[in-house]
Amino acid sequence: MFIKPDYNLKNIYEINFDELKEQGIKCVMLDLDSTVMQSKSATFTPETIEWFNTFIKDFEVAIISNNTKNDYINQASKTAPCRVIGSAKKPNPKVAKKYLDEIGIKPSEAVMVGDRPLTDILVGKFLGCKTILVGSINPKENLPTKLVRALERSTIRS
Repeated sequence: MFIKPDYNLKNIYEINFDELKEQGIKCVMLDLDSTVMQSKSATFTPETIEWFNTFIKDFEVAIISNNTKNDYINQASKTAPCRVIGSAKKPNPKVAKKYLDEIGIKPSEAVMVGDRPLTDILVGKFLGCKTILVGSINPKENLPTKLVRALERSTIRS
């Protein structure tokens, strides 16, 4: 099976929000670990907070994570400039769809951003929204993570 994200970018900082606005996107859903924060850190860098602040006024924004640890999700929520939803079970679209329904936005007006093709991009495809695959926000990932990421990315069709 091959997955084709709508955009394949180096990292979140390359996202062109003006272009998304022009396409009618009203909501940005983001993965948490390795997408907007270093995995298992529960903290955002000042650069990432500044990045959030450049577009959060123009879009509905939520972080949708598969992490099931309530303490971790709560800790991330305290510093996140948007809603953080855990236990998403991506690629199952149920949690993301529920969020979109709650805020009254159609999947065609949303984008899913993440670092994992088989969870983040696939949930976006199942929902029918735009998808943006990004590289890890952490340039110093460990070797096992790098290997898994390389294997997963073999499912991508450019």
